[in-house]
Amino acid sequence: MNEMPQQIISAKTDGATSVNATSSVRSAKDWLQALNKYRTPSLKRSLLEMVLTAAPFVALWIFAWWALSISFFLTLAIAVPAAFFLVRMFIIQHDCGHGAYFRRKATNDWVGRVLGVITLTPYDVWRRAHAVHHATSGNLDKRGLGDIDTLTIEEYHNLSFGKRMAYRLYRNPIVLFIIGPAYQFLLANRVPMGMMNAGWRYWVSAMATNAAIIATSGLLIYAIGLGPFLMVQLPITILAASVGVWMFYVQHQFEETCWLDEPVWDKHDAALFGSSHYDLPKPLAWATGNIGIHHVHHLCDRIPFYRLPQVLRDFPELTGVNSGVHRLTFTESLSCIKLRLWDESQKRLVSFSMAREIYASRNR
Repeated sequence: MNEMPQQIISAKTDGATSVNATSSVRSAKDWLQALNKYRTPSLKRSLLEMVLTAAPFVALWIFAWWALSISFFLTLAIAVPAAFFLVRMFIIQHDCGHGAYFRRKATNDWVGRVLGVITLTPYDVWRRAHAVHHATSGNLDKRGLGDIDTLTIEEYHNLSFGKRMAYRLYRNPIVLFIIGPAYQFLLANRVPMGMMNAGWRYWVSAMATNAAIIATSGLLIYAIGLGPFLMVQLPITILAASVGVWMFYVQHQFEETCWLDEPVWDKHDAALFGSSHYDLPKPLAWATGNIGIHHVHHLCDRIPFYRLPQVLRDFPELTGVNSGVHRLTFTESLSCIKLRLWDESQKRLVSFSMAREIYASRNR
């Protein structure tokens, strides 16, 4: 078990639990104060990161199209690095949504909207859903928008047979990491999912993004043909979507993440201890825009992605050593795939088989 539950979670006199830092661990709010100095973006660095992301993506896209004259399998091979540059472009859009990439809000918003055409993600719709995710992450009473659906053991067993099977299907790795991401980015994003009645601006965001996607795709189809366009664009988009969903999953769906009921839930503690430090090899960390340093990002979302490694260099304890932070390597993260349900009594995510044993033992 990670040290966080023993060091951070203490019992209140009324029997409830709360998350508080002990004298040996700096509190999440203390960390927030220490991290504020990293919030200021650098215009030169932001522009450089944009060029280093967009230029290779365009070059690889053209190269993948050219490779069709040799072999579709060569195109598929080129789609792999191209997809990671598309993920990186999404991270820039993500930082714009947090107001972290440029100093001016208008610049963030309009750059984010343009990038939304490339990432197939309506910027204003996504920004609101993601803000809800940040504001409610780890709150058992406010699950839903912007999250991967997660049930407690009791909630799951109280469902009808059909709904339990639907939840099992939803949490199947093929659905969660392949079919689901493709559906989300290719289809679901075409309307303001979760905000259908939230106001006209979200419909404008979705429809304007759709119109720009149609116009851009139409020009490319006119230039190279429908078949070649689909053979290049679809593999890149689907792979990037799967990588993106995997990153989002593993950053919150690990065994000792932090989920609490609202009376004792704390936004800052949930941010720091309910988000993982996904410690990837440097090339992968760069390709995914350092979003694996997710605990720092969740605690202080105004830090530009390119400054997150500097935080870990300045504060080595935030890497996951004696601080309650949960560090995951790539190999360790693979075990997170089997985790499906939240065990409220032991404060951990468990597999379906473990949940069945736990539920049976409680109801003997």
